[in-house]
Amino acid sequence: MIPRGHGVPISFPSPGTPGEGEGGGSSGPSTRPPPQPSPGVPEEGGAPVFRIGQGYDIHRLQSGGQLILAGIVVADGISPVAHSDGDVALHAVVDALLGAIALGDIGEMFPNTDPKWKNANSRVFVDAAMQEVRKRGLTVVNLDVTILAERPKLKEFKQRMIASLTEMVGGSVNVKAGTNEGCDAVGRGEAIAALAVVLLCKSGSAG
Repeated sequence: MIPRGHGVPISFPSPGTPGEGEGGGSSGPSTRPPPQPSPGVPEEGGAPVFRIGQGYDIHRLQSGGQLILAGIVVADGISPVAHSDGDVALHAVVDALLGAIALGDIGEMFPNTDPKWKNANSRVFVDAAMQEVRKRGLTVVNLDVTILAERPKLKEFKQRMIASLTEMVGGSVNVKAGTNEGCDAVGRGEAIAALAVVLLCKSGSAG
């Protein structure tokens, strides 16, 4: 034990001075080169140009019709209560894209009071959001989507959903699916929800 009042002094290397294990323990002037920007990542005001957005959507479920997720029909005889086709995955993706470019949300761009969007294919919304993303010289680095549904089971559809989303937005796409462990309307099978997170960067910098 260290006696009280006799703590071990801790020193930190000053800026520009390599610490032990990094520069051989030298206390002389640093010869380390200045930090370089990440390869292929353009800079704006000295910082890499990245934008992050998140999205969420939920719809009640009803009997009849089809359930579409990420542009893929995953069930017959069940459908969302919605103005458009009610694709919660794509709606969450649209909100994530719009959030990343500070352009409001899906309800502002495609209001459910407009008959133009009645039964609309949600791919139209994704295409419009991506057009705004590209206008700003941005591209998708990666997209992560989580779908919460008690029914139907989605494991067999995940790869098709990934392929569908990749074709729409590009970048690296991941889709996760789970239940809500019996909690609330989703857990009772009365609703379906989705969350999305997207990372954007300047065109040409996505790896």
